[in-house]
Parts: sequence; structure tokens; C-alpha cells
Amino acid sequence: MTFDKDVKYLESHEWARKDGDVIVCGISDYAQDSLGDIVFVELPEVGQTLKKGEAFGVVESVKAASDVYMPVSGEIVEINGVLEETPETVNEDPFGDGWLIKIKPSEPSEYDGLMSADDYKTYTEGLED
Repeated sequence: MTFDKDVKYLESHEWARKDGDVIVCGISDYAQDSLGDIVFVELPEVGQTLKKGEAFGVVESVKAASDVYMPVSGEIVEINGVLEETPETVNEDPFGDGWLIKIKPSEPSEYDGLMSADDYKTYTEGLED
């Protein structure tokens, strides 16, 4: 299991990474591993504004469909269109080419409240007990 030290995490298993003035968001390696083979990704419209914790889309696997949640409040400025044709990219490279959305945050300080990689690792270990 990979826990990328350059990103922050949510308890709902999304990750967020600052990239200039936007936040890139995807699902964690733990999440993609738990879901299994991802077969469909539903993403929001560019320009949509959502609050931290609101569902912005759905990741569907052979096992289940899971909502994905905003790590910070803000406007969706880009979606990963590649996932329409190749949703399995989320399994293959969850922290790289498998990113889901880019957000222009309206409350940048919300990012600071997300979990570190070490905290998230401890959190996921607790889920396996």
C-alpha cells in the first residue's frame, strides 16, 4: 500500500495535493485497492462550486459504487477526461494519471486541516482491526 507523503487525506479516502493555486484530488491507493477493478468514473461539471465534504462524483468498481467527496470548498476547474475511456487508470496510478478533479479553493485554509500520510496510514490500519 502506498501512502504518498506529498498529499493530504480525508477519512473518506480521497487525497488532495496543492499544485500552484489549485488543489488536485483523487482517491487513495487504499481506496482503489479496497474497491477492486474500477469500471466507471462519474465526475462533476467544470465550473460547479461545492463545499468541503460534499459528494462531487462516483467511482464504480466490479464490487461497489462509492461517492467521492470534496477535500476543500471551491470551484471545479478541471476534470480528468481520460477516465471516461480508461477508468482503470485510477487503479494503475491513483496519485498520478488517475487524479479525478482540480479545484480552485474558496477556503484555502481547509487544506491544512486534512490528514497527513502518517495519520492516514494509522487511520486505515485501525479500519482493518
